[in-house]
Parts: sequence; structure tokens; C-alpha cells
Amino acid sequence: MKISLDQLLASRDRRWHRQQELLREHPDETLLCLTVIMPGAVKRNRFSLVVAQAATEAMRVAFADSITWMEERDLETGFEAYAFTTHPLLDAKRMACHIEEEHPLGRLFDLDVIDTTGTPVSRSAIGAEPRCCLLCQQEARFCMRNHTHSREELQARIEKIVDEYVHGGL
Repeated sequence: MKISLDQLLASRDRRWHRQQELLREHPDETLLCLTVIMPGAVKRNRFSLVVAQAATEAMRVAFADSITWMEERDLETGFEAYAFTTHPLLDAKRMACHIEEEHPLGRLFDLDVIDTTGTPVSRSAIGAEPRCCLLCQQEARFCMRNHTHSREELQARIEKIVDEYVHGGL
């Protein structure tokens, strides 16, 4: 199902409000927010579902016994999951970056660590480099802003990464 820009923006707004609610409920724990990167108007498809399942499993394994609560949402506007960990903020960010960098599908999801104000902790806060584009060596945000690559190119790359993961090619 295709979603509109208004639906996408509304989902981001709901996600932000959900994060605020969770931060109020668990002020002494670190909030993790997982989303799947899926360019285009279709946010929920067989590729995004594979990525979502792999990402939540990677998060569960990496954070193991430190996860005190977790919620998964399989929405038409994209998969999202929330979890609380007992790890301190910057330790959690290091772990999240490690997952994003080392997991075969890590480039296809965002595992944000949210501070007490509701702001995602930046990679630079732990001395990590910005994420690279899926298709070239530029910073991902540079290519996104400048529309360096077509949606078709990005989707083809995502499909290749997921297919290789599913079929054992990675």
C-alpha cells in the first residue's frame, strides 16, 4: 500500500509523541527507537519485513538482559519498535552504532538512542562517522538532500542486500 507524504509526516509526529510518552513513563532508563529505512511510497513490503525482523533480533541479542520493555509496531507507514535498556545513554549509542555497522542489514535500519529531551543522540557524540550512502561513499544525508540517486536505484540496492541476506550470500 502506498502512503502519502501527509501520512508519513503524521507517522513521524505520532512516533515523536510516543517517544515523549515513554520517556515520561521510564525516566531512569535509556530509550531505543528502531525504524526501517525504505525509500519510496511503499513502506511495508517483503523487504521491509525481513529487515524489521532481523533488526529486532539483533537489538534483542546485543542488548540481551538489559532490555526491560519492548514494543513492536508493524504499520503501513513503516515498522517501528521501542525498547528500554538499563545501559547508559552513550554506551547504548555505541552498541546501536555497532549493530548498524556490523549487521548485514544494518544499513537498512536506524536504531536511535533517544535522550531525555526526546532528541536522538548523534553519532558524533560517540566519535562515530556519519553513515555512508547505500550506493556511493558520500554521507547518506548528502545524497538524500541532493537526490543524488533515483528511488529505483536505491530500491534495487535494498532488494539486492535483502536477497543476499535471505539466501546466505552475505
